[in-house]
Amino acid sequence: MSLSIADAILESAQVLRSAGVPDARREAGALLAPVLREDRAFLITHGGDALAADALAVFRDWTIRRASGEPLQYITGNQEFFGLDFEVNHDVLIPRPETELLVETALELIGDAHAAPLICDIGTGSGCIIISLLHERRQAKGLAVDISPAAVRVALRNAARHQVNERTSFVVADGFAAFRKSKPKFEMIVSNPPYVADRDFPGLQREVREHEPRLALTSGNDGLSMIDTLLREAPVFLADGGYLLLEIGYDQQDAVQRLIDGRVWKVIAFRDDLQGIPRTVVLQKVVS
Repeated sequence: MSLSIADAILESAQVLRSAGVPDARREAGALLAPVLREDRAFLITHGGDALAADALAVFRDWTIRRASGEPLQYITGNQEFFGLDFEVNHDVLIPRPETELLVETALELIGDAHAAPLICDIGTGSGCIIISLLHERRQAKGLAVDISPAAVRVALRNAARHQVNERTSFVVADGFAAFRKSKPKFEMIVSNPPYVADRDFPGLQREVREHEPRLALTSGNDGLSMIDTLLREAPVFLADGGYLLLEIGYDQQDAVQRLIDGRVWKVIAFRDDLQGIPRTVVLQKVVS
């Protein structure tokens, strides 16, 4: 039995709603659009069109996966970030809107469109931060690091997709471990490090807790382990006057402030996200 687009969306929305998925009808449309390789407007204007049997089968499978708690982005395989489409899968975090603040801040600091800084991205994941920066600053070059080989493979594909692969090198390593001998000097280091406390992990949203890589989420009992490491180790690899930009958790400003060594770092700002939460830390290395 065939179903129209409108009826298929209604069926999917009922399944999702029964599973407790918020905005069930919107989610159903967001699942169907990529199945048909069309946009949401097409679904509205062609609601009476019949779905092909193979498309309906895929749509029903995706609906079941979403109802089980799998994030929409992992099912469709993509997420928009800073105006670009990124491949995502279970090996990488799903890029969040609040992380765009870090990119915006970095671009402001880089300034001129013809500037050519060397930028390091620690814990690159999908590569969304470094790729967005290099896409906007065509003379910049980047070096991105992740401890996960699978994540680096995703980032490499995203870099090629957005044509910045010739200006970006990706390295599988634990933080700065790959640079301890060469000690390159970056003009900017950026990172969205893991910052969820281990004790808070069980209380995360089901979609996050059960599907996103824990290695990219948690960082010790207080969530500050990786942030502390970056604050201690980054100066060796940062040029005098260079910048370190970090994303932090919603309640971490005071704790991070206590970790900052004023002899090494000048605090430029703790920038708030759209919800008024201090989200991006901007530090400048003190000239020695």
